[in-house]
Amino acid sequence: MQRKLGILVAVLLLCSLSLAPPRAAAQDLVGVSGTVLDTQGKPVPDAVVVLKSMDTGITYTLKTDKKGVYRQIGIRPGLYEIALKAKDKEEAVATLKFQVTSNPENHFDIDLQKLIAQAPEIEAARKKQEEEQKKFETMKESYTAGQAKFDQAEKARAEMMKAPAAQRAPMQSSVNGLYQEALQSFQQAQQTAPEKDPNLHLVDLMLGDTYERLGDYGAAVAAYQKAIELKPTSADYYTRLSLALAKAGKIPEATQACEKAVSLDPSKGATGWFNLGVVLYYANDLANAVEPLKKATALNPNSPDAWYLLGASLLATMQTKQEGEKITYIVTPGTVEAYQKYLQLAPTGRFAGEAQAALQGLQALGAGVDTKIKVKKTKP
Repeated sequence: MQRKLGILVAVLLLCSLSLAPPRAAAQDLVGVSGTVLDTQGKPVPDAVVVLKSMDTGITYTLKTDKKGVYRQIGIRPGLYEIALKAKDKEEAVATLKFQVTSNPENHFDIDLQKLIAQAPEIEAARKKQEEEQKKFETMKESYTAGQAKFDQAEKARAEMMKAPAAQRAPMQSSVNGLYQEALQSFQQAQQTAPEKDPNLHLVDLMLGDTYERLGDYGAAVAAYQKAIELKPTSADYYTRLSLALAKAGKIPEATQACEKAVSLDPSKGATGWFNLGVVLYYANDLANAVEPLKKATALNPNSPDAWYLLGASLLATMQTKQEGEKITYIVTPGTVEAYQKYLQLAPTGRFAGEAQAALQGLQALGAGVDTKIKVKKTKP
């Protein structure tokens, strides 16, 4: 026994690395038995088998009979560690895990021949697990560093937007530098991540956000698409993709991304359509901004900015008709209502002056606009 089993000490201890099933709740007492077989597949008599409950710590020391069989009755179901020892030796030859079920009789053989055959696979699995863990730690460290830099850049950007326009140029360079540092960390996290790591979609998402802030919309689109491949049910990911596509000038694709976001989560749709409308509005593509802004106000009728931008976009589509020397202005339906809705929601908002001026201008053109906006008073 000692000669046959001594060579197994190093390799078979690896068996204890395998994942064990969940612990079972304490139930009626049951029995466990099995046969110890040597490297030739023959029964091993007088081998010492030690069963230790991982739940209670209770230990049972058994010895195999002439047929190599061990048996223990009166134990509780649960996870057990089984250690095989040679006669008169304290060092374990093999240590394994075994789940004792509520069945009256549980059977667990210790076949050293099979364990030796499995040892290289177990060792390879252990090494791969160690490598994957190292990769995960590196990825996590890089991701955390990137997130910290990104947050720092966001704060700096917010301060820059508060500054006068003339002072923003030098501040922009500093902000971009922070985003570049964040980008490098996220790229490193992506490169060092374990294969098929469940957190990869978060890395791709932050890459997309960072590229978007740096104005590299093509790279942002690619990163968001990778994140969506890993997490295809996220409406928020499609919303971000829509914005990047719009900024990249891919309006039909941006529209499709918005529609997908709405199908996954209608509550996210208003944000997506609004973002698309904003991009088109500030790109001076007001005619195409109308439809997404209509959808945004339909999904979220309490967004004053969406109503203002809708009104301004509709105003740009106003047409004229000339009959002789007389010019008639044809106001696009919904224009007046959009401005009025904005003033109802935000009578002192940042666009209140522009909205009021637009209504007065329409009135001056003979559009028959009532510039007196009635604001509903809420009950005290």
